[in-house]
Amino acid sequence: MSDQMNAEEAFVGTVEPEGADRLDEGKLGEWLRANVEGFEGPLHLTKFKGGQSNPTYKIAAKSGNYVLRRKPFGPLLPSAHAVDREYKVQNALNKAGFPAARQFGLCTDDSVIGSWFYVMDMVDGRTIWDGSMPTDTPQYRRDTYLAMIDTLADLHQVDVDAAGLSDYGKPGNYFGRQIDRWTKQYKLSETELMPEMEKLIEWLPATMPEQTRTGVVHGDYRIDNMIWAARNSEGDEPRVLAVLDWELSTLGDPLGDFSYVCMAWVTENGGRSGVQDLDRKALGIPELAEVVERYCARTGRSSVPDMNWYFAYNFFRLAGIMQGIKKRVIDGTASSAHAKAMSERVQPLVDRAWHFAVQAGA
Repeated sequence: MSDQMNAEEAFVGTVEPEGADRLDEGKLGEWLRANVEGFEGPLHLTKFKGGQSNPTYKIAAKSGNYVLRRKPFGPLLPSAHAVDREYKVQNALNKAGFPAARQFGLCTDDSVIGSWFYVMDMVDGRTIWDGSMPTDTPQYRRDTYLAMIDTLADLHQVDVDAAGLSDYGKPGNYFGRQIDRWTKQYKLSETELMPEMEKLIEWLPATMPEQTRTGVVHGDYRIDNMIWAARNSEGDEPRVLAVLDWELSTLGDPLGDFSYVCMAWVTENGGRSGVQDLDRKALGIPELAEVVERYCARTGRSSVPDMNWYFAYNFFRLAGIMQGIKKRVIDGTASSAHAKAMSERVQPLVDRAWHFAVQAGA
């Protein structure tokens, strides 16, 4: 069985919610009728398989399909799982003409289903789990990668004030705040001492590149966090219908996102978004230098600083996120079986982060 199949099986489709994942459909139905324009029941609720952070459900109703995302039940780390922020940023960007799903409503009353949640449009299309895009042509692959970069550039060009997002985060010192945040989250979730992690915690804040721009930063921007238009015919151009998974978004340095999407070029494929070990020329996947040039041209930059620092930072941040999942696995509160496998990835991520730190002069 290929890794592509594993990703599909782990993340695609829905299952009947069980145990703590069950929601009160009666109360939810009442809330939907009162708050979601045009909503008409009856409704049937199933849970999407993927997703670590905020449990996600499909609402099938007479009036159409919707997506519900809620906070997990139980004790949560401070500032994590802020579904109200996810709702706010997608709503603002959708209204500003950026491809984010249409939002229908936010509920901050725990008595409806037991936690805060929001409801948005279910965007139907294609998810690209495997960065090698095995069923596509080289030209289509190339155009998809360029569309992914162009869409990110467009996000970073959104006028934050005009979109009503000037209070969505603190504008300055993005990397400093992120390093501080993930260091704290890591320490709250720490399960064993990792010497390289300690070195990164010291080295990263001491060597930060200067922040020269501020914009909306998605925080997890990659090819499989997007819904693409389905290919119907040979002449179709790749089109982004919606960018998903805004739980890590804030205001900050756009290079946080850009360097994160570039991580694909330093990550092996394994059936997922990495392209490092692929024959990119044969597949039509642009090289990193072209991607940098494309992004710079569309955002009016002359260049970007040394990417090795950013790669070290991004692997460090992923290690912090995974450590949180690892702790929740140990505590028994993680929301899917997939979490356990992910929790074993902390040390390799720390090793990769330190490798790039050394490349950047550590």
